[in-house]
Order: sequence, then structure tokens, then C-alpha cells
Amino acid sequence: MTALANAPEILIAEADPWTADLLVQLVLDVRADARVIRVTDGEAALAKCKRRLPALVIADGDLPGLDGLELLRQLRRHPRTPALPFILISSRLDASSVRAARPLAPAAYLAKPFNAEQLRQRLLGILGSAAASATAIAAPLLVDSLDDYLNAVREEGQGAPLLASVRDSVSQCLNGDDSDLRELEEVFARDPQITARLIAAANSAAQHQGAPCQTLSQALPRLGLARTLNLVLGMAVQRNALLSDPRLAELASSAWDSAQRSAELARWLADELQLDAELCFTVALLHNIGELALLRSLQDWQDAGGVLRDEDIHQSFQQRAASFGSALRIRWRLPFGLRELIAAFYNLGSGVFSREALVLNLVCQVLRLRSNQSPKELRDERCVRMLRLDLSLLERMPLAAAA
Repeated sequence: MTALANAPEILIAEADPWTADLLVQLVLDVRADARVIRVTDGEAALAKCKRRLPALVIADGDLPGLDGLELLRQLRRHPRTPALPFILISSRLDASSVRAARPLAPAAYLAKPFNAEQLRQRLLGILGSAAASATAIAAPLLVDSLDDYLNAVREEGQGAPLLASVRDSVSQCLNGDDSDLRELEEVFARDPQITARLIAAANSAAQHQGAPCQTLSQALPRLGLARTLNLVLGMAVQRNALLSDPRLAELASSAWDSAQRSAELARWLADELQLDAELCFTVALLHNIGELALLRSLQDWQDAGGVLRDEDIHQSFQQRAASFGSALRIRWRLPFGLRELIAAFYNLGSGVFSREALVLNLVCQVLRLRSNQSPKELRDERCVRMLRLDLSLLERMPLAAAA
């Protein structure tokens, strides 16, 4: 009870959900025991502060209605709030805006897009080091069974963990001063979680520009270097971005391997048929992200005190991975065309299909082959017939990518 009573309450006032998510992750990385409250406008933030003062306010300067600067001004008028730490993140960097904020003594006045690592250091100074909350644990379980828990978290989980090698590369990118979008694409394109989240963020209302983007190379220019790095840092500092249970980590390694082999084979086939190779690569990379998201939720269950038996893992993996993936893609609002292609990877169903959809379904068929089977045995499959593939292409298929 004492630890809970000492936990700082942090108010985040930010209308953009992607930026708000990032701010939450940065706060929790510094103080895992923090109670974070999110609001999307200045009036709601002011009302929260009037009811109970938080330990810190982080506000966007461009909030709808009562903007961040006016929120700070009104809080400073109250005799009890002059010392309230307040971080203002503003796109207004002109001299008059800075002069207007200075007498109000914000703890920090950061430019948009802000540098997430610099903000993290500011939070350390205000809230104390992460060691102060080292004993913080995952939220206690409110359900009695693993099934009930998975039903509850399917719609709100954080998605997949990150590849360990990619996470190491992320640290290097964030600490370097000379990263460019092309270099970032080479690093991030191997990781399903990063790829999916950046595509989703690039298609959000704040970023939408014309046709939806469906690949990483389309998403990165829309987001820009600073925003991309911030979003990836937010993923890297999340709890359970790396799985600690060796059983779950082994399954995750297999899922990552399957995703990358699928992606490489899909790109090869698309190149051979002069189709959209990058789109096929992306869809194949994301096809089993539900498996990874489920594994992360199983880790959360265990960390919160739940018992996780081998048979629980196996049964959940067999029965729930598909629904976790579907919920994730819908919640992140991945483009509908991308979701349709992921569905085609598993099952063509009925209707008219693009040649890319047929390629992806063929990749799925190849991956299901046993070690003693040849791709030539797929010549009578529907996707092969509809693509009108000759036997020589099946014979040349790079099985090293799909083995």
C-alpha cells in the first residue's frame, strides 16, 4: 500500500494517440509505478488538475480548445500550483511564444517534433531514476483464468515484442547523429512490430496524405526522421519488449524466422512475376504478428502472477493467435488492402484476387510443405493455376528461404 501511495500521478494532455502512447511509455520507463492519466484537450486537463493535482503535467501546445500554454497560464494563477512541474511541447518556437511561456516557468519547453531521449532525461530529473520504482510489478490480475485474461487483453495488448538484434540496432540509431531514413528502413524492415506500427502511424488522421501507405518505405517519409525515431524508442522501452520466459522466447524466435522467410520468398516470387515485391514482402512479414502478440500477452500474464503451464502455451497458441492478429490489425487501423492481403495469405475464399494475393497464398502453401516435399507438388493448387505458373518457376523456387 505504501508503494502505491507514493506512486506519482502523471497527467498527459495530447490529442494525437500515437504521441500520447509514446509519452506514456517514456513516463513508465522512468517510473514504472506511475499512474498515468490521459486526456485529449485542455479543458479536460484543467478539470483533472482542479480535482487533484498530479505530480507532473505534460501538455501539447496545440491542444484543441484550451491550448497548452493557456492551460499552463491558468494553472499558475492558482496559489497552490506555481511549483507544479509542467512540460510544454509546442510547435511555436518564435520569440514571442517563448517569451510568453518563460514567466510561467515550465519545467521544459520542447519543440515539436521533440527528441524522445532528451525528454526521457528530463523526466528522470523530475520524477527520479528508474531505480526508485525498481520494485514495481505488473498490474495485479483481476481475473482467475488465463482464458478470461486473454479475452480481456486481446483488444488492448501492446502487440509483438521486438527482435533482440533489431532492438540493439535501435539503440545505435537513437544514439547516433547521422541516421537517415534509408538506413532506418534497412534496420526496421526485419521486425514485424516496428513495420506494422510505423505503417499504422503513417496512416493515422494526423498523417494521412492521399492514398494509404502499405509499406515501410512509404511510411517513413510521411513520418519523418524524428517522429520515426520517437515511435521506435517508445516501442523499445515498453515492458516485455523482450520476452523473459525461455519457452515463449523460443516460440517467438520461430515465429520471427517464419515471418522473415515468408517475406523473402514473397519478394522473390513477386520479382519473378514483375509484381509489387515490396508490398508482398510487407504482407508476408506481418502475416503471423498475432502469434507474437499472443506470446507477449502470455508473458504479461505470468509476470502478473498467473501460472503458465506448457499445455496452456500450446493451447493458446493454437486457438488464439489468429484472433489476436485480427484484433491488432483492426485496432491499429492498418489499411484495409493490407489486411485483405494478409487474409489471402491463409485462405483465398471466393471472389476476385490480385496477383499479389495469389503470390502470398502460394508462399503459405510452400511453407506448409514437409521437408521431403518439393514445390512442384503444388502445381495443382488454386493459386498456382490462377497465376498460370510453369513448372520451371516452382523448380527454381529458393527453398533456403522457405525451409
